[in-house]
Amino acid sequence: MSLFGLVGKSLSHSFSRDYFSKKFDHLGILHAYENFEFPSIEGVLSLKSKVELKGFNVTIPYKTAIIPYLDELSEEAVAIGAVNTVKIEGENWIGHNTDAFGFKQMIAPFLKGHQHKALIIGTGGASKAVAYVLEGIGLEVNYLSRDPKERNHFPYEDVNTNMIDFHKVIVNCTPLGTFPNIEDRPSITYDAFTPDHLAIDLIYNPAETKFLSLAKAQGAKTLNGLTMLEQQAEKSWEIWNQ
Repeated sequence: MSLFGLVGKSLSHSFSRDYFSKKFDHLGILHAYENFEFPSIEGVLSLKSKVELKGFNVTIPYKTAIIPYLDELSEEAVAIGAVNTVKIEGENWIGHNTDAFGFKQMIAPFLKGHQHKALIIGTGGASKAVAYVLEGIGLEVNYLSRDPKERNHFPYEDVNTNMIDFHKVIVNCTPLGTFPNIEDRPSITYDAFTPDHLAIDLIYNPAETKFLSLAKAQGAKTLNGLTMLEQQAEKSWEIWNQ
């Protein structure tokens, strides 16, 4: 029996284990998928002893921190600077990024010609994949960050009506609003959303976060992260079986 899993810090509400367990049942294969919770990334070394482990996914907050523990990176993982899928070949751990594939599959049908600039909320591993896709499509990308260090990173206190109006695609890549803290949301100017906006939240639980509901109330088109999760999971499965 082959083993797969998810590496993260707090996984009680994770999507992956249930998704892959159902997939294995549907395919009639005796694989297992487990959650591997570690209070620090160093804990991932304990997985080296699991000879049945063939690959694993990586989630918040370890998508960047996992990289020094890997033997190889795919070209896309290098370009993005984050890993959410690891394939194990012998003793080698090979890092891939399927978040970018999942996000591109999700957003492609919804982008409009007038949406030229995107504002990404958060600067973690997921935001790197989102930026990679949006920049590849041709959008100009800026970020909101608690600790802005780059030219296109801005502090939350700089957010005003003009900034929201300037960016017609706004993506929440933070965990703010995840169940059970469903009243939490990024501190931005929601009154400035319009029907010309596309608001995306990578959170999928709840299906409509406070971020999305407030944007929707102003007429914005909204998307949650479920389709992205499903698409990135299927891409992970493809990589593990190559």
